Amino acid sequence: MIKVSRRALLKLDRIDMPARDPLERATCFDEVNIGLTPEEATVEAMRCLQCKTPTCIDGCPVNIQIDQFIDRVAVGDIRGAADVIRMDSLLPAICGRVCPQEAQCEGACVLDKKHKPIAIGHLERYVADTIRNYGLEPPVEPVEPSGKSVAIVGSGPAGLACAADLAKSGHRVRVFEALHKPGGVLIYGIPEFRLPKSIVQSEIDGLKELGVEFEMNAIIGRTITMEELLTEEGFDAVFVGVGAGLPRFLNIEGENLIGVYSANEFLTRVNLMGAFHENTETPILDLTGKRVVVFGGGNTAMDSARTPLRLGAGEVRVAYRRTEAEMPARVEEIHHAKEEGIVFDFLVSPLELLGNDEGWLTGVRFQRMELGEPDDSGRRRPIPIEGDVFDLDADVAIVAIGNSPNPLLPATEPHLKQTRWGTLEVDETTGRTTMRGVFAGGDITTGGATVILAMGAGRVAAASINEYLETGVWSETPEPALT
Repeated sequence: MIKVSRRALLKLDRIDMPARDPLERATCFDEVNIGLTPEEATVEAMRCLQCKTPTCIDGCPVNIQIDQFIDRVAVGDIRGAADVIRMDSLLPAICGRVCPQEAQCEGACVLDKKHKPIAIGHLERYVADTIRNYGLEPPVEPVEPSGKSVAIVGSGPAGLACAADLAKSGHRVRVFEALHKPGGVLIYGIPEFRLPKSIVQSEIDGLKELGVEFEMNAIIGRTITMEELLTEEGFDAVFVGVGAGLPRFLNIEGENLIGVYSANEFLTRVNLMGAFHENTETPILDLTGKRVVVFGGGNTAMDSARTPLRLGAGEVRVAYRRTEAEMPARVEEIHHAKEEGIVFDFLVSPLELLGNDEGWLTGVRFQRMELGEPDDSGRRRPIPIEGDVFDLDADVAIVAIGNSPNPLLPATEPHLKQTRWGTLEVDETTGRTTMRGVFAGGDITTGGATVILAMGAGRVAAASINEYLETGVWSETPEPALT
């Protein structure tokens, strides 16, 4: 590590991520963030104090040795930095782009108390992109086959992380995906301008080099059951990482009008089915000049608002029933949305979706709100202001208020017990379910969360699967997860 005094380090300004001009990027699906230059990455890495007890690692759900990889970036050893990251994560290009670092590793950085935290996510992305762009990936080292096989249900971040660790342990791993492309929410949920599909494909190609197999258009619970995976198909264990793909709705009048979408449907049509390509056959309304309103305040709501803008919408508004301070979306995503011209309406809640005689959406009736005492989430509860109601014209509405766990597997497999929240019941320390040989992790066990948390759950389950395959020991009474 380059020796620089602590006082000098504290005087260095944090290097912010360069981004495309808002007016330019709002008209296309090119990636918004440009990435750090080698010079910027070096300076940012030099800001790291190399703490004796690096609290940033505790803030990372997969426990990347952050201090070590940053140390290597500071001296220009990018290959070495990549080696450190890949000991705990095989998806650094993805995590560096979409993880909420401000609430995790960067939020735990000691510099966050009086200064600006190290841009850990930016540096992770820089390392991953440099390795990929210059062909510096290390060759895949052969692993002694274990003779065991594991089925992974779902190719989202939990499934991919679990598959990677199991493949490195020598097991035969096959990933079953219901859709026609692997990647789960990384492909169908996150827009191209935030996470290019080529990045996801590159990470998946890396798993294939490890020997991971992928089977598309396989709906476990319909085309084949969990029991059949463990018996007829001969898998020794199964990991379930199907996510939380059931959209929640407003349950108000007018939700069946033409022009009303769930965020899941809208983003899937655009991302996975290519509705942003010219002359596409994917069915979606022509948004040119249309007035779009998005309900919600999370990252999915930001994606659902910024995407119509790129499809030619005339005006896009985000309606949220609390204030900006309570929004769960990343600060960067809110900032980018504002730069691009998205209008935010705070302290409003939809009462009714209005339509014409032909069944088309024409507007939204809103109730104005005020904040009361905090609820179970810790955020102040929105309370209606009596009599304060107004209408807003709208041609398209997108509901982005969260998702519930995928209900298919519990409905088709009686041995898999659910919690009262609809999530799978698992031992929170091992990912073990109530069905022998079956483990689970990610949003199907916690409800909607983040990519990195799902990856962490996948890695925990992989370690438990390794132990199970080695010992054959299974407890029939897992401790239910606290969700």
